[in-house]
Amino acid sequence: MTTALLFIAGLALLVLGAEFLVRGASKLALSAGISPLVVGLTVVAYGTSSPEMAVSVQAAISGRNDLAVGNVVGSNIFNVLFILGASALISRLVVARQLVHQEVPIMIGVSLLLLLLCLDGRVSFVDGALLVGLLVGYTVFVIVQSRRELKMEAGAGESSGDGSGWDRHWAMQALLVVGGLGLLVLGANWLVEAAVAIAKGLGVSELVIGLTIIAAGTSLPEVATSILAAIRGQRDIAVGNVVGSNIFNILGVLGISALAASSGLSVAPAMVVFDIPVMIAVAVACLPIFFTGHLIARWEGALFVALYAAYTTYLILAARQHDALDTFGVAMTYAVLPLVSLTLAILALREWRVRKAHVHGRD
Repeated sequence: MTTALLFIAGLALLVLGAEFLVRGASKLALSAGISPLVVGLTVVAYGTSSPEMAVSVQAAISGRNDLAVGNVVGSNIFNVLFILGASALISRLVVARQLVHQEVPIMIGVSLLLLLLCLDGRVSFVDGALLVGLLVGYTVFVIVQSRRELKMEAGAGESSGDGSGWDRHWAMQALLVVGGLGLLVLGANWLVEAAVAIAKGLGVSELVIGLTIIAAGTSLPEVATSILAAIRGQRDIAVGNVVGSNIFNILGVLGISALAASSGLSVAPAMVVFDIPVMIAVAVACLPIFFTGHLIARWEGALFVALYAAYTTYLILAARQHDALDTFGVAMTYAVLPLVSLTLAILALREWRVRKAHVHGRD
């Protein structure tokens, strides 16, 4: 009972801390004249990924490498399949052209980079420094790009949105950021402690706990942010939050965790041969869906949610060495996944032909 209460309290502090952090940081960023898409890709995405940062860094410092790495990989899979899928079920998501042509390829690229770095079974201190350096470069690039584009839009006149309300003053916004970070650190400590106890009690490895319970729990701020944004019609923030969070999780969370660990992070062989490739496949799956009219339809959202349910079921069956594991694995490998891949390929090809015909028609 004590462990369960500690787990719930840790999650509550993570969500509350992320809310404070995102609210304060978003208003500070908007006052600087950054576009909503870039706010979603950076400030909101980084803020909602703070729980992942707090948990993975804390786990890395305490030597629980499987938890640190599993949290990042599991969160990225959860972000795309569940959060993006659930958001699309609520409202069809129109995807900005910049996401299709720039951010999604970057997400795929950093996912492939992570696989390369993990082939030796470790994310070293040098690897962590490389990832953090890439994050700084990416952040500077998208902010400069956004400000340049806004300046080119004569008369755009974006208001900062912080001229009224109890948190309109920069001092209150800064206090929200600091307070949110404090709650995140405390919540992360409680969550990691409870998760380890749960893993031992259930006889499940810390890797599986990190890939499922912790990954979903630390992604609750992304769930709330993207779904609320979808309901309010703020689709740039809904989709940008997911893509930006995935980029930040790999470059920032895993990079800083590797720097915080005394000798880098060891990576389990199962992670290299299965979970990271699944994360890459999920990232690649975004391209044909995003290319089909630059929107995510409700049926595509349902497909993503169903795939996440299948992935989680496989992890649980594998952890318990259930008798149904072999049958389930064969069905997924030789039926479900090929069918999904074929569907996405047909959609992408059809969209390419439509666009090609449209271009020739204008000529």
